[in-house]
This record gives sequence, structure tokens and C-alpha cells, in this order.
Amino acid sequence: MTDLQQATAAGFKSRFAHAPDGLWSAPGRVNLIGEHTDYNDGFVFPFAIDRRTVVALRLRSDRLIRVASSFAEDAVELSLDHLVPENLHGWSAYPLGVAWALGEFGADLTHVPGFEVFIDSDVPIGAGLSSSAAIESAVAVALNEVWGLDLDRPTLARVGQLAENRAVGAPTGIMDQSASLLGEADAAVFLDCRTLDAEIIPLGFDAAGLDLLIIDTNVSHDHATGGYADRRASCEAGAAALGVGSLRDLSEADLPRAATLLDDETFRRVRHIVTENQRVLDTVRTLRDLGPTAIGALLDTSHVSMRDDFEISVPQLDLAVVTSREAGAIGARMTGGGFGGAAIALTPRELIPAVRSAVSEAFASAGYVAPDMFVVRASDGARRDTAA
Repeated sequence: MTDLQQATAAGFKSRFAHAPDGLWSAPGRVNLIGEHTDYNDGFVFPFAIDRRTVVALRLRSDRLIRVASSFAEDAVELSLDHLVPENLHGWSAYPLGVAWALGEFGADLTHVPGFEVFIDSDVPIGAGLSSSAAIESAVAVALNEVWGLDLDRPTLARVGQLAENRAVGAPTGIMDQSASLLGEADAAVFLDCRTLDAEIIPLGFDAAGLDLLIIDTNVSHDHATGGYADRRASCEAGAAALGVGSLRDLSEADLPRAATLLDDETFRRVRHIVTENQRVLDTVRTLRDLGPTAIGALLDTSHVSMRDDFEISVPQLDLAVVTSREAGAIGARMTGGGFGGAAIALTPRELIPAVRSAVSEAFASAGYVAPDMFVVRASDGARRDTAA
């Protein structure tokens, strides 16, 4: 077992005084391009990363659920009979919310046993790499198996989304869970968030000698607070004013009309979504036709759109993007929901040290907290890791 798997199994035994039935894991994700398009029925292009959340789980003979983790001191206990969103709070709302949401997708929660679960992870929290979806997806595949539910991966992604929307209170789309559940090595998930059709697209980063550098600004964000919800409300208002069900129904040809009908702020929010959807399609086509070295400009323009039109960047993210490009990255952008978190820089492997050094120096000169930087590679999605 890996160190993380061993730590998770040991943590379970320490908390619950016996061994788990098994270990399951799910990855975080990075979104290569397609930001805030998911809840607008648009297109996204994330991939699962080689940072994972591991859950150790054991069924009980009664109705009690007990959840514990390496990042919280106390275990949380709740009966399945009281498993409703209103009773879920704090970090435990993620795993408990999944158990509740499985009931909304067909699990008979009146006839399943309780369980104990211990969670550990090396997915950074608050960096925009979807540590939350990694928890949700790992718990979902574990309970799907031990409860004998036989739900497919797209359905489990909807379970995770419902848990995050209702139990956690974050109005996120379905991208994060889809990437965590469907990912494959050296490939990304091209997801149509309207139909939930997903296609695995080879990235070719390894063959091209490219690495994706994560630059975690250590500016923490929280999707359950106002900025994310405000952006979603603006998108819904823009769609309503333009007479469409969602912004997915618009193309760039509709933007001149939108400019005459909408106030400036709402128009810029709409323009970001419409152009970002097109950038996702262009990125997939460019990868197929020209390869990964040709997508840099699309990453760059995506960041400008998020900075200026959607206004979800922060100075640290802008500095990371500009500095990494100047130091040799072929393209860079902020990733995730914004208001903090991480930037990504697609970089020739031999230039990674130079980009790291330049970003570190730029942050120090600006008086910012030092960023955490690490390379991620596209990884396989959620899975059962071991029997115990």
C-alpha cells in the first residue's frame, strides 16, 4: 500500500478499534479549461490528478454512522434515521451528504446498515483542486459497493453534486465529481454538462514533454460564500433577459444583442461563459489536430476573461500567471471557482525549475505568502484500492 493508504487504514483502526472492510480512493481534479460553464449547461475539460482522498470503511450491524478524518479531531455520529441535510454541518456534511443523496437516487436508506468511515487525503484543501469532490466520490464508490447499489459513474457524479448543493450548501455544477469518477491517465474528460455525455480525450502531455505546474497561492476560497453564488445568479439573470434556458444556448454571434439588452456587469458575466464554452471546444479540437503545444493561447485568453469579465481572479493569481508565462510556460490560467486557489502553467518539463524560481521570487518581491508549487499528472478516477 502507499503511505497514504497505510495512514488511512491506521487512522481507521485508531479511531474505531478494528480494521476496515476495505479502502477506496478518488482523485482531486484540475480544470484545464472551462470555468463556471458547468452550471450553465456548458462544456468543461477537467482531468483527475495524482493527488487522492482515501476512505477506509466498515459496515456496522446497526443504523449508526460514524465519520472521522485526519483533519478533524472529533468523530461525528448520526443515525441513518436522522440523515437529512438540515442535520449535517461542517466537514462531515461531505461524506454524510453523499449517504443521504444516495437515498435520493434509489438507495433504500430504511434497509441499509450504518457504517464507520475514516478519511485521509493529499489533495490540498482550498486550492481549487476539488478536495471536496474527492471526498464525495471516494465515499460514493465505497457505499455504492458495500450497499450493493450498482449505480453507474455518471449517476454517482450526480449524487456528489446533490450532496454538495443540498448538504453543504455550495451551488456547484457537476464537473468536479465527473472528473474524479471518470478520469483516466494522460487524458482529460470532455464533458457536456447539459447531456452529461463524457468523452475521454488524450492529452499527450507526456509525449510532448509537458508538465502541468500547480501554483497554489494559499489564498483560501469558500464556494459556500457569496462570490460564487453571485456569479451564478448573474448568469441566470442574463439567460432570462435574453430569453434562453441557459447561457449554453448562446453563441458568440449573440453577444452584440446581449450588449444592448444587459447592464455592463451582467453582459461581461455572460460574455465570459459564451466565450469560455467556445474555448473548451477549440481546446479539444486543437489537441486532436495540432497537439498540446498549441493550446497555450487558449489558456491565456481564458485567464483574461476570468480576470476582466467574470472578475474572479485575485492579484496573487494574476502574478502567478504573468510570471510563469514570462519564465517559459506555454500557457497559464487560474483554475477552479476563483477568489483564491491555484493557477496552472503548462510548461516544458525542462523549464519547470525556472518557472518555480521566477514565481517564488515574484511573490516574495510583492510581499505575498509563498505559494506551494507542484506538478500534477492526469490520473485514473475513483476506485477500490484494497480489501483492507
